Amino acid sequence: MAARKSPLFDTATTLGKLIAFLGISGLAGVLAAGLLVPVAAATGTGASASLQFFEDLPAELAREALAQPTKILAKDDSLIATLYEENRQPVTLDQVSPEMKDALIAIEDYRFYDHGGVDLEGIFGAIASNVTSGTRRGASTLTQQFVTNVLNDSARQNGGTVVLNGKEKGVGDKLREMKLAIAVEKELTKDEILEGYINIVQFSGTTYGVQAASKYFFNVDAKDLNIQQSALLAGLVNGPTLYSPTENPEGALQRRNLVIGAMLTRDKITQEEHDAAIASDLGLEITPTLSGCVGAAQAPYFCDYVTHLIMNDPAYGETEDEREKVLFRSGLTIKTTLDSRVQKAAQVAVNETADPDTTNGKVGHTLVSLDPKTGNILSMAQNTRFDPEPAEGNTVLNFNVDQYDGGDPAKSLGGGGGFQPGSTYKPFTVAAWLEDGKALNQVIDGSKRTYRQGETWEASCAPGGEFLIQEEDGYTPQNYGDINYRNTTVLEGLAKSFNTITMGSAKQLDLCRIRDIAYDLGVHQAKSSDGEEERFGYQPAALIGGGGEAAPLSMATAYAGFANDGVVCEPRALTSVTAVDGETVPVPAVSCDRKIPTDVARGVNYATQRVMTEGSGQLLEYGDIPMAGKTGTNDARSQTWFMGYNTGMVTASWVGNWQEEGEKSGLGGLQIGGQVYPEIDGSLIAAPSWARFMQQIPGLYVGKPFVDPPSKMINAPQRNSTERRNGSDTRNGIGGILGGTTGEGPVTNGGNDFGGNG
Repeated sequence: MAARKSPLFDTATTLGKLIAFLGISGLAGVLAAGLLVPVAAATGTGASASLQFFEDLPAELAREALAQPTKILAKDDSLIATLYEENRQPVTLDQVSPEMKDALIAIEDYRFYDHGGVDLEGIFGAIASNVTSGTRRGASTLTQQFVTNVLNDSARQNGGTVVLNGKEKGVGDKLREMKLAIAVEKELTKDEILEGYINIVQFSGTTYGVQAASKYFFNVDAKDLNIQQSALLAGLVNGPTLYSPTENPEGALQRRNLVIGAMLTRDKITQEEHDAAIASDLGLEITPTLSGCVGAAQAPYFCDYVTHLIMNDPAYGETEDEREKVLFRSGLTIKTTLDSRVQKAAQVAVNETADPDTTNGKVGHTLVSLDPKTGNILSMAQNTRFDPEPAEGNTVLNFNVDQYDGGDPAKSLGGGGGFQPGSTYKPFTVAAWLEDGKALNQVIDGSKRTYRQGETWEASCAPGGEFLIQEEDGYTPQNYGDINYRNTTVLEGLAKSFNTITMGSAKQLDLCRIRDIAYDLGVHQAKSSDGEEERFGYQPAALIGGGGEAAPLSMATAYAGFANDGVVCEPRALTSVTAVDGETVPVPAVSCDRKIPTDVARGVNYATQRVMTEGSGQLLEYGDIPMAGKTGTNDARSQTWFMGYNTGMVTASWVGNWQEEGEKSGLGGLQIGGQVYPEIDGSLIAAPSWARFMQQIPGLYVGKPFVDPPSKMINAPQRNSTERRNGSDTRNGIGGILGGTTGEGPVTNGGNDFGGNG
């Protein structure tokens, strides 16, 4: 835009600069506000040297993008959370009421439209007033204040020193401010300067700009501000803390009325309007825009997960500081996969089950749901309060997710470290059984037996290709209640969660293949920190959930692989990220890969549906849609699970002790939702909570009915183990591809899950 002449003098000329500098500096000794430079003679500096100092000052104001809040949205555009360091909602000048503009100019710089950035008349007036009255009246113009705010904003963004008021400004600061103000006046129109000022200036705490201030103090838009509201806000810019209407209402009222008086003096309002405004109270309607996931409108733990994903992604900056600046200052619009309907239902179910006000602080409960066709995360609910303040029921740990993204300790996900999955791990043995060409209705010896010291199990990834029982007393798996030891089918063994049937079938398989199927589908150690996701153990105890700790999101991902006919889609939270200028940042696309054969997945689904008709899920009331599921409880009964799924949605329900481990960490005796239970398993709390969740979302994500596996997978004749071990592998051609070769030493400890109700 074309440069404009100063209304008073052209400071581009040497004479103009000399007048602007020397004319002001000669009166510095009496200007209490410290606006001007010292008298040349007093400092021993000649006029020419002073002029050279002025010439050397920067003459161009570098303005960085103003900080704006980032919004995280659900898939229906409902707000999840607002993230900001400075709550600012930029507006154009025509979106601000005339009363607000008049109030600001009347009290801060009534000659705004007459001066050229530095107001000599105002300076002389300030000198006269301060000398005669002993006050400390300043003479900074709105343009100078705009410059100061821009410099402070740059300092905040780049780690510099913020100068809050005139008393903190040195001679160099003030001269720079003046010269930059003159430069700004030559670059921008008056309205552009005013618009920049009302968007950058601080009104209170982290509230910046007139729109955010209007919403905070009065819950109205800036265009709707009346006289008294405008006067209150205009009065705040001179002292956001001193004149705070919440901290100092009496001082705020006096300051507001002073502004109203100035508006009358400058003929911006009539006497009648003045009197009516003066007679009004402050009229506050404090409406804070809560910052961060602590103040999330919904799904605070999902919000936290999203922020960690952004902070781990170099697309948002090379360093963590750069990414944090982008996330909290650049006004991103982050669209996510969260379905607010599903999230609401999940949070209600979680709160009804284990509200932190009526639940022991050791007890955590989560519900996390995925769309198996896309990996989109639909809900992520947790019973604790997302609050860093130490108190029972408070935590910022997200129980749903891993500690680190991909096992990289430099990429935190804020996760809780996972939990033993108990019998929810058993379907991976069934998958290996079916992949090996065996049938669900094959009968297994389920008697109680001890695997003696020195007895071996096939384990291709172990040294020597075998797992050796090392305990002197051997290894004796037990069913829940130490009963139900009988011969039965693999199908019934899973439906009723008999540990001895799982062990009997696994004895005919490769332990490492079971482990690797679980890993390929998504189950890994939630505490992985060596730069990759670590597999569970392969020891027999791992078959019933004692081989590691998995995050609920990982378990949901693996079961989504079953629901999606063997195809696993990576969990996905982001659908788009858009900057304020309309530019988009790439987000991970839907990424799905086949992990097990279609028929194997369908065979597992055939078995897990029996859980819902004959096993621990048969009493659950969840509607008329086809469902599959599996309960799980670890040996100490400190971690309980229910995995409920169809082809449209997979949900992991976990209830457990997140603060303790070991034999004495069981949930029995702890208050949960106002009740105390002597003994707890997955069917008692985690499963009914899932059912309550499902009851609230009828018709959503019902999917299509499960497809049955080939009949030979149900009733095929058994193929003997010698055939398989001699190389006649019939795993649909993918056995070698999917098999794992990672070597591990013998592991003999781990939790036994309880059959029957487990």
